[in-house]
Amino acid sequence: MLRSMRNPGTSYPRVRRAAIVGILLIQSLLFVLAGRTAAQASEPAPGVQITAVEQSPPPNSTAASPPNITFSDALQRATANNPQTQAAFTALGLAHQDLVQSRGALLPNVSYNMQAVYTEPTPHGTNNPIFIANNGVHEYIAQGNVHQALSLQTFADYGRASAAQAVARAKSEIALRGLAVTVAHAYYEYLAAQRKYATAQRANEEAQRFLGISGKLEKGGEVAHSDVIKAELQYRQQQRDLREAELGMNKSRLDLAVLLFKDFIENFAVVDDFGPPQPLPPFDEVNAAGTRNNPDLRAAQAALQQASHEVTGAWGGVLPAITVDYWYGIDANQFATRTPDHLSNLGSSAAATLQLPIWSWGANFSKVKQANLQKKQAVVELSAAQRMLLANLRSFYNEGQAARAELELLNQSVQLASESLRLTTLRYQSGEATVLEVVDAQNTLTAASNAYDDGQVRFRVALANIQTLTGKF
Repeated sequence: MLRSMRNPGTSYPRVRRAAIVGILLIQSLLFVLAGRTAAQASEPAPGVQITAVEQSPPPNSTAASPPNITFSDALQRATANNPQTQAAFTALGLAHQDLVQSRGALLPNVSYNMQAVYTEPTPHGTNNPIFIANNGVHEYIAQGNVHQALSLQTFADYGRASAAQAVARAKSEIALRGLAVTVAHAYYEYLAAQRKYATAQRANEEAQRFLGISGKLEKGGEVAHSDVIKAELQYRQQQRDLREAELGMNKSRLDLAVLLFKDFIENFAVVDDFGPPQPLPPFDEVNAAGTRNNPDLRAAQAALQQASHEVTGAWGGVLPAITVDYWYGIDANQFATRTPDHLSNLGSSAAATLQLPIWSWGANFSKVKQANLQKKQAVVELSAAQRMLLANLRSFYNEGQAARAELELLNQSVQLASESLRLTTLRYQSGEATVLEVVDAQNTLTAASNAYDDGQVRFRVALANIQTLTGKF
């Protein structure tokens, strides 16, 4: 290369132009790569989701109406989204698969295996293998195997898996009924918050109207200015109460949205099913339904059965076990159904094994003692579950009866407070009542309305608590 550059016949201007063009191309390439890098840096990293704030739809688009949720819809949505309930369903599915596996251990298993073994032959050209344990220099195995293992422990494992599935099923029902109480509390708290907000709006409008009435009466010289001040104070207080009621309504809506929607939707409506409270069935009927349908009691009974099978399985480690195998196929020096001499290579064999435990340094009997201790604990827990069921049945039933009776009284109080406010306002306009009486009547109506809404929530939650023990009635 140096010789060519020093050659007088070489064109130096061409070399310089080529070098300049190369440098320009490299700079252009670097500029393009830098632009792509900057563009990639401005984009979000893969795997990172950026949630944008929901924008209001354009004026020419039709906004989707919010979903109208009933209590049954709310319970269904919460069941699909609640992690504790789904964990209980997952545990039930796992317990069912354990039962399938334990049942498979009781039944004969069929397998098929193929194997080719080549062994180094002995010297001097003989056809004998160098390893004594091998049957020939070339050995081909293609066999089907039927295997059956029988022991007291395998039967106990199946019974234990069946009882464990019953426990998981009862616990999944417990989770469902507990979720129903949670949904009932959140659902009806939101309904009550909506009603309290409406009550606060009405009280605010009533206070504003009364402020106008007192102002007109002051201008006519019928009342003192102190009445106007008291009416204005009442109006300011109702404005603050209205804001607090709106805050409580929004908070209860968010609490319900967490339970219902996977994507956390805030724009929804609920069906107001507040109405006359339904009568409770007689206690004897509730007690019978609780004894028959209570999942806590079923879980305790299934746990006792599971502990009993644990004892049986522990004794299985002490008693004999039997294993039976049957093979059919090829085990020969040629991979063929017949030998070169036209003899059949297909054959069968069987083996039976009796295993008798002799000495384990007390480990097997220690397992039996452990299982008996667990069984005693299960008996104690079953007795406690029975006592707790009877106590909770009586307690929840009394709570439901009290809530229902008080709800009727609260409804009457709302009607009386509304009539009292109307009459007191008329008496004030005629000069027969004071401003304090009007303010007191307004506050009494607001308190009675809010207490009635709280009573509705209390009765619905009490009813859900009873149904956690008895099921629906």
